[in-house]
Amino acid sequence: MAKKDKDIKKEIQTAEAAPEAVEAVEAAAADTVQKAESAADSLKDTVVKVSDDDAKVQKVYTKKELKEIEKKQKELHKKYHVSNWEILKNYRNYNDSEKQHYRYIFGRRVAAKVWPIFRFLILFGLGFVIMYPILFMISAAIRPQAEMNDPSIMWIPKTLRFENISEVWEAIHYPTLLWNTISVNLICSVIQVVTCAITGYGFARFKFKGRGFLFVIVILQIIVPTQIILIPQFMQFRYFDIFGIFAAITGTGEGLNLTDQPWALYLQAICVNGIRAGLFIFIYRQFFRGLPKELEDAAHLDGCGPFSTFIRIMVPNARSSFLTVFVFSMVWYWNDSYVSGMFYNDADTIALQVSNLYSTISSWLNGGTPTGIPQDFMVWIEAGCLLSLIPIVIIYCFLQRYFIEGIERSGITGM
Repeated sequence: MAKKDKDIKKEIQTAEAAPEAVEAVEAAAADTVQKAESAADSLKDTVVKVSDDDAKVQKVYTKKELKEIEKKQKELHKKYHVSNWEILKNYRNYNDSEKQHYRYIFGRRVAAKVWPIFRFLILFGLGFVIMYPILFMISAAIRPQAEMNDPSIMWIPKTLRFENISEVWEAIHYPTLLWNTISVNLICSVIQVVTCAITGYGFARFKFKGRGFLFVIVILQIIVPTQIILIPQFMQFRYFDIFGIFAAITGTGEGLNLTDQPWALYLQAICVNGIRAGLFIFIYRQFFRGLPKELEDAAHLDGCGPFSTFIRIMVPNARSSFLTVFVFSMVWYWNDSYVSGMFYNDADTIALQVSNLYSTISSWLNGGTPTGIPQDFMVWIEAGCLLSLIPIVIIYCFLQRYFIEGIERSGITGM
């Protein structure tokens, strides 16, 4: 009984002392936090954060500690570093393992010195090959025609003549030509972005009979040259008819003539047969295959159908691919003169006008009668090429970041 009474008294004393202990611990903790804050304030100007990207950890060093670390590193470098000259001088005295080790060290050092030079030469050569035509075009567009045959002029003309650009602007009716090009190319590009996205999503997510055969046709769109199928396409749109319906309605026995009209290009884009459509379908297919299947499963559980899932889930996640396809399509339609020239008789687009710049400029400068040879009008031809290039460069400058992101994220999965 006495032992029990002692245990009870101890528990009572412990219970009575508990609040006081808690208060003491809280006071000590508050005092510690206050001291830490004051110490942090005092070291605020002397603390440097060094991040470790591999471990994703941030370590905090003072400037004094950083100087000590640098000093130790220099001492270790002086103590253990063996120069290239010492390696070559003492190479015969090394054993086999030391020779292998120092060969590796020497090779790494030589590669570290040579590779930047080699890389610079490669990039400089590629940059010159790419930039040379553009630099020549700019230099020729702002000089007089007489200086084109002056051997003393390489890049910088002696006389600047910006009238070449204004004269070409008037000769080709640039504002009207630009509007016609945008109205055709922009609409075709937007249509192609939508139709190729739907087709690529179908190949990526749905299983149906004949899918492999149809995808082979898509690959053939990439492989087969446009020139092979262009004449049948021209005949189809020159006498366009669907099961003889238009011939029956008009009563002429012939279909509609869609040549020399933008509908010939619009219908090709709608039917997923526009310029480089096979490549765009492949890009979309690869991107949609890389998205998690759980996104669609969650949408189906919420009551979304296939089309609603595509619009609400897939399209927002594929914004970068949409932009990539749009830029590619816009550039290829913009620079295309072969396909457009087959369906257009008049030079209503910039690409067609650039291919006919000599006759247009020669006629405008000589009162409607083309004379001379193209070399006689080189500065005006280069000025026209510069005008044709400016709009697409501006578009790319605004969309460059998203375009590169889309290239990196497209086609990341295997076939």
